[in-house]
Amino acid sequence: MAYGTDDIFSFSAFDPAKVTESFRDFAEKGATQSREAYAKMKTAAEEATRTVESTVHSAQSGTVELGLKAIDALRANADLSLSHMEALMGVRSVSEFFELQTSFVRRQAEATVGQAKTMQEAARKLADDVSKPGKEAAEKVMASFRAA
Repeated sequence: MAYGTDDIFSFSAFDPAKVTESFRDFAEKGATQSREAYAKMKTAAEEATRTVESTVHSAQSGTVELGLKAIDALRANADLSLSHMEALMGVRSVSEFFELQTSFVRRQAEATVGQAKTMQEAARKLADDVSKPGKEAAEKVMASFRAA
């Protein structure tokens, strides 16, 4: 069987139009996927920005509230101490002194317990408020991964 040179170098099966069409399809798919990826990244960045802004706002307002509660506690302690000092100025006996001192220590302990509970509740609320936007964002991301 004799092979001619036109058989070896013949590219009758090669069609440049099909290659061009395949390349065009490939490029269009790549561009579409890039646009979709960009849109998703842009949306994610915008949501992350909103989450951070919400978190900062919650932290600021919660910190102010916590600070005001601390000031209230200091004011109450100062008032209690001043009242106690005034009462001590009028003491006429040792037994009256011990009675006043015992009463003061009891009231101070009760006030401290109440203030600690108030501060603990405010700190817990602050932690919940600050972490809430992040938790919601994480849940949203996880839900999008499950859907995809």
